Amino acid sequence: MPNILLTRIDNRLIHGQVATQWNSSVGSNLLLVANDKVAEDKMRQGLMDMAAPNGVATRYFTIDKTIEVIHKAADRQKIFIIVESPTDALRLIEGGVPIKKVNVGNMHMSEGKRQVATSVAVDDADVEAFKKMQEKGVELEIRRVPSIAAEDTSKLFNS
Repeated sequence: MPNILLTRIDNRLIHGQVATQWNSSVGSNLLLVANDKVAEDKMRQGLMDMAAPNGVATRYFTIDKTIEVIHKAADRQKIFIIVESPTDALRLIEGGVPIKKVNVGNMHMSEGKRQVATSVAVDDADVEAFKKMQEKGVELEIRRVPSIAAEDTSKLFNS
């Protein structure tokens, strides 16, 4: 079974907060970005590589490739998965990736979304994905950085 330490939803994927605070907190040695667009975007991958801490590997896979290869991960790989949206996290879970906990970090406000927590804006599709994750027994947590308290996850389901 792959050694997945944490899965985080963050619109920005790998950036300073993820690279320094979250990675130090969970102690991963592999940042795996599961995102269909970024898997094809070498420029964006290069920018995120610059933010990754020294000694921590990065991988940029599509959602389907992540599902396909995650079970081939070596025991020594301590994996921190970063996805852009709840829908992507749900796709991984439904595809058989053994995710027990999802940290909800940054989901930016955009057209059609409503702010429900300090740094989390959702639309109906996001809420539906969160509901399905809960039904599957996945623990949800809203927390921007490890040093602050988690926010109440019932906020995710407010209409």
